Amino acid sequence: MFSLMSIAIIVMIIAIVVMVLASLLSKKALTDREKSSPFECGFDPMNSSRLPFSIRFFLIAIIFLIFDVEIALILPMIMIMKFSNLITWTITSIIFIIILLVGLYHEWNQGALNWSS
Repeated sequence: MFSLMSIAIIVMIIAIVVMVLASLLSKKALTDREKSSPFECGFDPMNSSRLPFSIRFFLIAIIFLIFDVEIALILPMIMIMKFSNLITWTITSIIFIIILLVGLYHEWNQGALNWSS
């Protein structure tokens, strides 16, 4: 018991010493303007934060969320297949998938899935 506790204390002391040394040795310039700004990618944060938002991106995000929720609803259906009535389970699954496919077909016809225009 004592040896395990002493090893744990030694490991923690070594880790703390290494973190303190790394912190002391990595101090470059504390007043660097670009490093102290919230954005380091060349974006000027002093401009307007209200940039135009693409509706196409929003529609793709909504489609992704719908299919993500669909996967979360279909996976438990696979697990309960052997505990439920097979005919009821099949009809429910087919109706669910048909509703999703009709929605996807509608989005496709509306042009929400066209990336190159």
